[in-house]
Amino acid sequence: MHTPSLSRETALELLKTYNKEPFHIQHALTVEAVMRWYAEQLGFTEEADYWAQVGLLHDLDFEMYPEEHCVKAQALLKQAGVADDMVYSICCHGYGICIDWEPKELMENVLFAADELTGLIGAAALMRPSKSTKDMELKSLKKKFKDKKFAAGCSRDVIKAGADRLGWELDELLSKTLAAMQAMEDHIITEYNQQVG
Repeated sequence: MHTPSLSRETALELLKTYNKEPFHIQHALTVEAVMRWYAEQLGFTEEADYWAQVGLLHDLDFEMYPEEHCVKAQALLKQAGVADDMVYSICCHGYGICIDWEPKELMENVLFAADELTGLIGAAALMRPSKSTKDMELKSLKKKFKDKKFAAGCSRDVIKAGADRLGWELDELLSKTLAAMQAMEDHIITEYNQQVG
């Protein structure tokens, strides 16, 4: 069974050492919460802290070292005392983009699939009068997904590849990740206000 290498407090301190932009901290907290939701939904409740910490630290090096994303992180994580298996889990979400480490475990494939998608869902929520995911429907998300000009930085190809790696239809990945963000939205806002506010 996987257990996190660091306490959550230490992991947050590590994140904030290398991430100063509120946007990056919000993304880390969002992916942390979504990964915890997935762990519980997919029957890995005992490993939920591990899944969540992988989500929290997945972009550790991106703000300061974008050209070395998922490569620089290896050294930063090891230096902080993160175990090798967790370093792999964190860095392999960059598979085929900036690193050749392939996601192997279910958790790694969930991170690969959901990471970009959380960005797309978050951007879609900001366009809504409510600024919330809670009243967003799958059909609305699918429309945004098909509009290549909307949130163009969120790679549709990576999201589709992620669904394929999980053996899920794209709709299943979209609906589950939307449900995760809806369920965790209040928690993410509270955490964000504590860390950035």
